[in-house]
Amino acid sequence: MDRPRPGSHPYMGRQEPREEEHRQFDELEASSLFCPKCKTAVPVRKRLLLVLPEGERYEYLCAYCSTSVGRKVKEVKQKIHLIHTR
Repeated sequence: MDRPRPGSHPYMGRQEPREEEHRQFDELEASSLFCPKCKTAVPVRKRLLLVLPEGERYEYLCAYCSTSVGRKVKEVKQKIHLIHTR
């Protein structure tokens, strides 16, 4: 009798995730993060820091004391092409 592969169930076939499942968690947004100054989880505000060729860099700030509590880079699907004219 053949043994099932580790991590698989012998009665269930492996199904590939659908396209919708891949897009479901493309981008997550933080609603609350731990603030070291307030010493608790707090609501956050998202502030745009930089626009880079590889994406946009955001900073998460504590809603109460404005301490930086996290960062995020949102990658752009189309690369930015800079045009320099003299």
